[in-house]
Amino acid sequence: MNTTALEKAGSSCDVLVIGGGPAGATVSALLAEKGHQVVMLEKAHHPRFHIGESLLPANLPLFEKMGIADEIKAIGMHKPGAEFVSMEHGRSQAFSFAEAWDKSMPYAYQVRRADFDQILFRHARDKGATALEGVKVTGVEFLPEGGASVTAQDEDGQTRQWKARFVVDASGRDTFLSTRFRIKHRNPRHNSSAIYAHFDGATRGEGAEEGNIRIFWFAHGWFWFIPLTNGTTSIGMVTWPYHMKSKGTRSLQEFMMDNIATCPPLAERLMKATQTSPTEATGNFSYVSERNHGKDYLMLGDAYAFIDPVFSSGVWLAMNSAVVGADAIDTCLRNPAKASAALRNFDRVMRHGPKEFSWFIYRVTNPIMRDFLMGPKNVLRVKEAILSVLAGDVFGKTPIWRSILVFKTMYYVANIAQPKRAFMAWQKRRFNIRKVDDPAVYNA
Repeated sequence: MNTTALEKAGSSCDVLVIGGGPAGATVSALLAEKGHQVVMLEKAHHPRFHIGESLLPANLPLFEKMGIADEIKAIGMHKPGAEFVSMEHGRSQAFSFAEAWDKSMPYAYQVRRADFDQILFRHARDKGATALEGVKVTGVEFLPEGGASVTAQDEDGQTRQWKARFVVDASGRDTFLSTRFRIKHRNPRHNSSAIYAHFDGATRGEGAEEGNIRIFWFAHGWFWFIPLTNGTTSIGMVTWPYHMKSKGTRSLQEFMMDNIATCPPLAERLMKATQTSPTEATGNFSYVSERNHGKDYLMLGDAYAFIDPVFSSGVWLAMNSAVVGADAIDTCLRNPAKASAALRNFDRVMRHGPKEFSWFIYRVTNPIMRDFLMGPKNVLRVKEAILSVLAGDVFGKTPIWRSILVFKTMYYVANIAQPKRAFMAWQKRRFNIRKVDDPAVYNA
C-alpha cells in the first residue's frame, strides 16, 4: 500500500486500533461508518496464515449487516454442523445447526483465515479507516489530559506516533495492553496447547456432511478436523501441557503423527493424505485478563481472554466484541456522560460469551459429558438449546437458558449418581490442567 507523508509521520485520530484481525478490522469498519477517524495498525501483511478456521452460524447475520456475506461465501466451505467421534463409544454423533432453537441459522462456513482476514481488513479500509500493514505498535502512553500517545515502528525502522482519543487493543494472543499492564493470567480452570498443520487428500464425510467440523477425542485431549475448500483439511491436536512435555526429542510433526496414530478413526481418514504446511504449535492456550477496559481504552476478543477452540467460538466472540465495543466507543466519544453505562454493558457482554462457552469447554473431555454428547435427547428442548450454544447464539433473545439450566442439572445429577466415576474424572482433570513450565517443548 502507498502511504502518504502524513501516514508515515503519524498524526492524530479519534481511535487507534492495535491489530488488523477479525476484531480489529470489524471495530475499525464500524467506527469509520459512524464517522470517526480510525487508524488500524497491523504488524504483519495480509494474507497471513492463522488458525481459527471454523466459523459459527451466528457470524452470518453480521456478515450480511457488514455487506461482505457474498465475499465470505465465495471463500468458504459450507459447514452444516459438527460431529463428535468417541473411541470409547465406538461411534460418532453428528449435530446439525438446522435443528437448533432458532432455525434461521442452519449453517456456517470454514475458511482459510488468510483469505478471511484479508477480506475484513480490506473492508475496514473501504469504509474509511486508515489501515496500515507492516507497522508494529511498540508503546502506548495514556495522557493525564485524556487519550493516549501511541508509538509504532514500520519495517524500515522508522518510528511513527499518533495521538488518539481512544485506543482499542485487538492484538489477539499478543495481548498488547494486558501484558504491559501485567493483568494477564493463566486461566486457573483450564490449560491447553495446540499443534496443527494442513493436509490434502483427507477422507471427509459424504454429501452435505462433507463440511462438518469433526472433533476426535483421544487419551490426552482432542483433535480438530476442519474441511476447507480445494481439498485442504486443517488438522489440529489440542492437548494438555504435561503431554506436550512428553514430546522429548521428537519434532512437532513426529509428535503429532505419533498421537494421530493413537486415534484410529482419525488416522484412517488421513491414510491417503499429504501434509502441505509445516507443523506449528501454540502454547499457553488458555488465559484471561483482570479487566477488559479502562479510561480511554478497551480490549477485544483474544486480547482480553482465550479459553479453548473446541466449539469454534474464537472468531465469533472477537467480532461480536467489536460490535459491542464500537457502540461503547461511539458513546464515550460523543456522549461522555453515558460512557460509564456503555462500558459496563461492554464488560457484561465480554464476560458473558466466554462464561457460557467455558462451562461446556471445561467438561468436554469428561466421560460423563461425553455420554451426554454421544446420546443427546431433546427433553424440554435441551438438544435444541445445546445446538444454539454450538451455533454461537448466546447473545440474542433466543430463550435457551431455561433448557440450558435443565441440561446442567441433568449433568450434575448424573455425576451424583456415578460418584466414583465423577471423582476419578475430577482428579484426572486436576492432573491435566496443572501448570508445566517448559517452553522448549513447543519447538520443532
